[in-house]
Amino acid sequence: MGTQASAHIVWDWNGTLFHDNDAIIGATNAAFAELGLAPITLEQYRTLYCVPVPKFYERLLGRLPSDAEWELMDGVFHRYYAEHRVRCRLTEGAEELLAGWRSAGHSQSLLSMYGHEDLVPLVRGFGIEAHFIRVDGRTGPSGGSKAEHMVRHLEALTGVVAPERTVVIGDAADDAVAARHVGARAVLYSGGSHSRVSLEGAGVPVVDTLAEAVAEARRMAA
Repeated sequence: MGTQASAHIVWDWNGTLFHDNDAIIGATNAAFAELGLAPITLEQYRTLYCVPVPKFYERLLGRLPSDAEWELMDGVFHRYYAEHRVRCRLTEGAEELLAGWRSAGHSQSLLSMYGHEDLVPLVRGFGIEAHFIRVDGRTGPSGGSKAEHMVRHLEALTGVVAPERTVVIGDAADDAVAARHVGARAVLYSGGSHSRVSLEGAGVPVVDTLAEAVAEARRMAA
């Protein structure tokens, strides 16, 4: 594993490998409550959610949150999420797909916008860390795009991974944007933070299972 001839997957974490929709919507509604906003359903979240996250709040507030409001909501969100993520599990079939891709001689890595210091022990706790040649979480403030993080992630894999044989698998349109930013391709999974309809505007394949995503990645990186 780990040659430029090998196909490579960059996996997203939240909503993709990690099925945390319940914790996400609970944390979102806890944050909304701080500003007196009514709770939303998972389907409403999946229809309206976008990156950068303050724009998502703008869709519900009718305006961008102030810096103080953003800081308050972001803090509440992450506190709630940390408490409730413990009940979440890997997406069905994820562990087998990771093992299968690795045993086929391909490489894979993990890039998440979840904070790095929280991400690494969480991945390790599921016993899947060995499947990845690199695991990166977000460093710096939350709420932005994944594109610049993807640049740094692939730069760290220079000589091991070729962008033109790399496929990003994620659940958000921003994953496709980040892939395009570095010359990689993307497959989007409809079971996470975005509805299928909202993902179809990203101009990349959209699938309903991770197994389909891996099959598409195999085809695209061939």
